[in-house]
Amino acid sequence: MSNRPLSPSAAIRQRLDYPVIDTDIHTNDYAPAVEDYVQRYGGSKLVDQLRKASEDRRGANGGNGKSWYDQTPEERQHFRSRRQPWWARVTDNTLDVATYHLPALLAERLAEQGSDYSVLFPNNVLAPLGIKDPDARRAAHRAINHFHADIWKPYADRLTVVAGIPLNTPEEGVEELEWSVRNLGTKTANIAGGTKRVIPAIAEKYPKEQFPDIHKLATFVDYYALDSAFDYDIFWAKAQELGIPLLTHYGSQGWTGRNSISNYMFNHIGHFADGSASFARALFFGGVTKRFPKLRFGFLEGGADWGAQTYIHLVDRFEKRGPEGLRRFDPAATDRKELTALFAKYGAELTKGRSIEGEDLIRDSLGEGYTAGARQPTPEQRNDFAAAGISSTEDIKKRWIDPLFFGSESDDRTLAHAFNRKANPLGVAVNAIYSSDVGHWDVPDIREALANSWKLVEEGVLSETDFRAYVFENPYRLYTEANANFFVGTNVAGRLPASHRLFKGAVAAKAAG
Repeated sequence: MSNRPLSPSAAIRQRLDYPVIDTDIHTNDYAPAVEDYVQRYGGSKLVDQLRKASEDRRGANGGNGKSWYDQTPEERQHFRSRRQPWWARVTDNTLDVATYHLPALLAERLAEQGSDYSVLFPNNVLAPLGIKDPDARRAAHRAINHFHADIWKPYADRLTVVAGIPLNTPEEGVEELEWSVRNLGTKTANIAGGTKRVIPAIAEKYPKEQFPDIHKLATFVDYYALDSAFDYDIFWAKAQELGIPLLTHYGSQGWTGRNSISNYMFNHIGHFADGSASFARALFFGGVTKRFPKLRFGFLEGGADWGAQTYIHLVDRFEKRGPEGLRRFDPAATDRKELTALFAKYGAELTKGRSIEGEDLIRDSLGEGYTAGARQPTPEQRNDFAAAGISSTEDIKKRWIDPLFFGSESDDRTLAHAFNRKANPLGVAVNAIYSSDVGHWDVPDIREALANSWKLVEEGVLSETDFRAYVFENPYRLYTEANANFFVGTNVAGRLPASHRLFKGAVAAKAAG
């Protein structure tokens, strides 16, 4: 590729005195090679199970066993068969098609993309999650992770691939994370932000053997951290111990409001933000970010504006619904005598012939739940912020801003909200991280990714300081705050600016070995 003209992104990269870290490149696998590894781990039966899981994940079968395309419009209405993603990969640029399949080619072209280092997300890395049998699911995960580790290992100086980690149970997650780190040298992991489970009361009343369709529909999403069916602390603890940043592309297509039977874009817009926001709120309110302060999470493809929006709402809600604010809404706080007097003076016509004595007026104005005899939440039940350990706005920053990082695609103009320090409480910026998403339809040409982000500077959406934080400082912190040695021996370590405050940490980590 040395005879190719300088790409727009490479031209931008040459102007920068710091490395560029891309947290999200999507790659595709050459299926026969993957299946060779799967065959080694579980034979042809496991290959068949993985194929079926992949087909189900793509929505190949509708409500009556037919694919969406094989159903008539009437059948789609009858079964409410959701329109699945389609034409999601670039095809008109043959060089890019090959690049996302071939490690040597991607490594060679990384400079054209404008990056010094990139984290890779193979599109099928979590495909085994659809396999129901636990032993088969684990075997398929190990086979796919092993395949990816092998093919990308020669390019570890500039590329690292995530390991897909199942979290159907916390024990399964711990076992697979330990195995991947021990056997494959895994540095970071991709997890789903939730697991769909059948509502227990429905499962008890309608056995799966007799009512399989009910089990598909009567479900809830377990976000692992709040109201979970299991205690996932052993997994969070293990990830923190091993220094593994946890990344997710968790979406919400198929949720209420994202179930169009005809329009993919209707289902798509905002779905990564909604899915990731639910997972992140669970981590916060479930106290995970309090109990495991060194654990780092990256939420990809959803943009960073939802991180800022949720942070603002957390502060607003705490001020009104925290322990002090709730005093203003305590049913006992209403002065019964004063209320009666006011109704008698100004509402005589309205209340004519009706009792406004005692608790009658409270019942008829505020409602039965506010009367003296009504059951009220206990002191322990009143504080929704208790598990998160929140007693101030500064605590919210520690539990939300510090450990969470928000991936925005290269041309995402909503980045402006992440860096709006006037709107964000305490004058902070949300940790937006450069996540180009090349390999998907969002970026038709790999050479334009970084250049697209620089346009936001030229248009005044981002300052140059914000751009530096976005493409370098924040991604660097995501990985090194979990594992100080993350970039040792890579292009990033060799290109850190000596004047930068992060340089000392990198040198110390390298010396520690």
